[in-house]
Amino acid sequence: MDEFAEANRLNWDNRAELHSTDPTGRYRIATVLAGGSSLHDLEAGEIGDISGKDIVHLQCHIGLDTISLKHLGARSVTGLDFSPKAIAAAREFAAKAGTEARFVEASVYDAAEALGQTYDMAYVTWGAINWLDDINRWARAVSSVLRPGGTLYLLEGHPTMNQMYPDRNPLTVELDWRTPPGEPNGWDDPQTYTGDERPLTHVRHYEWIHPLSDVVNALIAADLSIDYLNEHDIVVWKAFSFLVETGEDQFTLPEGQPRIPLSFSIGATKRN
Repeated sequence: MDEFAEANRLNWDNRAELHSTDPTGRYRIATVLAGGSSLHDLEAGEIGDISGKDIVHLQCHIGLDTISLKHLGARSVTGLDFSPKAIAAAREFAAKAGTEARFVEASVYDAAEALGQTYDMAYVTWGAINWLDDINRWARAVSSVLRPGGTLYLLEGHPTMNQMYPDRNPLTVELDWRTPPGEPNGWDDPQTYTGDERPLTHVRHYEWIHPLSDVVNALIAADLSIDYLNEHDIVVWKAFSFLVETGEDQFTLPEGQPRIPLSFSIGATKRN
């Protein structure tokens, strides 16, 4: 594991400790443990009926969405994440919920070897690919865990949003539209994104901006056909302090502000 990935693992171990005892309600822990779902309206609406599907949730963090997919009708669910503390929390939540779910600790790049099986759907949402230095390697990993005809559902913060200065109003472009693999954007956030006031102890982390064209072309090169590409003017966390809440955990830019896409989703199908 290189220095960037190791710093990110420590940061996500730290976040997992906080998120698994989340006092803000953002992770909907009680809802999931009671047999409900932590999925937001956006992703729940786009994935459609998942009844009877075998689903792998890549970069699953503490596993609440993974467990939710089982509650929504999936035949089987598997979560994969590189953080041992996140995987430990995910297993504990599954046990508390009484939900059958498999959780595997591994880098997403090593998913095929670590999982040892293929799936009907790969589910990847909210803060996943921005932590990865190689979007082509990620796309190949996704393809490797899908059966022929299997699908990817990807929902992410928009790269245009990620270029903006974190909290300047009006929005100002601060970062390049494409981040070189060896030159990530480094951050030292003192707290996590949920609104939890408890401090992070491993604050240093690294991120990469991947243009939409790079993501789409990487998936095509990895033997996936693009079924749809949607851009949305909402995001499910308060990415900027001046965003306004338009629904439960749904935020958008205030009236009078020029609109930019805040998130995007891709559906894709493995060809062979």
